[in-house]
Amino acid sequence: MKEIVVISGKGGTGKTSITASFAYLGGADVVVADCDVDAADMHLLLQPDFARGEDFYSGELAKIHPDKCTQCGKCAEICRFDAISVVDGLHIVDPLSCEGCGYCARICPTDAIENLSMNVGKWYISKIKTGSIMVHAKLGIGADNSGKLVAKVKNEAKRLAEETNKEYIIVDGSPGIGCPVVSSLSGASFVVLVTEPSVSGLHDLKRVYELVHKFNLKAGCIINKSDINEKVSEEIEAFLREENILHITNLPYDEQFTIAMTNGQTIVESDSNGLKQKIADSWDKIKQTIN
Repeated sequence: MKEIVVISGKGGTGKTSITASFAYLGGADVVVADCDVDAADMHLLLQPDFARGEDFYSGELAKIHPDKCTQCGKCAEICRFDAISVVDGLHIVDPLSCEGCGYCARICPTDAIENLSMNVGKWYISKIKTGSIMVHAKLGIGADNSGKLVAKVKNEAKRLAEETNKEYIIVDGSPGIGCPVVSSLSGASFVVLVTEPSVSGLHDLKRVYELVHKFNLKAGCIINKSDINEKVSEEIEAFLREENILHITNLPYDEQFTIAMTNGQTIVESDSNGLKQKIADSWDKIKQTIN
């Protein structure tokens, strides 16, 4: 079983559209994991049925019980996150500011404060239109611990792939280099970097590859919308040669990407100026490389 993780240094490069296209081409041979939990939208293209869903708990949140609280104010004094304030004469906790450290509960003289496990989102196991399985999740608004939710999604996808003898896991990772990206990369067999020919695109490609390199992972790169700035595309290709990163393909700008998304389809479900074949060839090249 091989795990292919698709990431990008910045948002808006077409990462999810390309990942969904690979999932469509892989068909029933793959398990899909949408690990972009902060902005999960692969369901728009792969039409999951949300057959199974479970709440995800991670981290803690302080809760003040008003019947025990004497309003002494010690908790508000020591909270370094300014998460406790007085409203209508009662001390309350702001859930967006509380870090769940538990110090307020320790110093409360009447044991009026307890830390409760936080429901930070929900994860799902779904059948998708390709006949395969997708594990996906949605992080709650303002919630932390996205890295732990990503780990949950990946572990479930791996378990299902092993149980059903699937050949590949395709992971749609988060953009950037933060905790959810690190969690997405764990255990990867191959990393696909999706970039675009812009100054920020090249800068963030270098930044995210530095992270991939630290994990000692094999990587390849797709330059999307490569013809909108040929000079920067050439600079990206030079960087790929310098770092010995596999140059998978260049994809030209095509409005069919947007049209397909509007129709809830991947780009490979409709032939548009050869894009379908280019992405199919890219999928074959990735499989040949990791096998």
